[in-house]
Amino acid sequence: MPAIPEDTLQTLVERATAARERAYAPYSGFPVGAAVLGAGGQIWTGANVENASLGATLCAERVALAAAVAAGERQIQALAVVADTPQPVAPCGLCRQMLQEFAVPGCLVILANLQGDRQILTQAELLPWAFSWPGPR
Repeated sequence: MPAIPEDTLQTLVERATAARERAYAPYSGFPVGAAVLGAGGQIWTGANVENASLGATLCAERVALAAAVAAGERQIQALAVVADTPQPVAPCGLCRQMLQEFAVPGCLVILANLQGDRQILTQAELLPWAFSWPGPR
């Protein structure tokens, strides 16, 4: 499991919270922010981007992961997701599977809300029995 200092975990939550402010969520009214931490310590953020066709909507987690991958990152150490919910918010199944593709063993997932509540899980706890393809990685 990656040893990630508490201040770095807090920074991820703060960056995800800031990204949430840039969400485009006119249909659901449910803005979400996410931040991912790469192996080199760089952080990428994302916000959900909705679309009238709904199926073209992008979740905040996938936006952040795609930004990291587009920058060349392939080893995600942690992901934080933030929304205005009574309990810490969790990624959807599609986002969990996308994170699985790039998560290092023991990748941390920080579930958080605007009230400051948070829960930390590993990717394996969040998505047991994850699908993987036996191809190159």
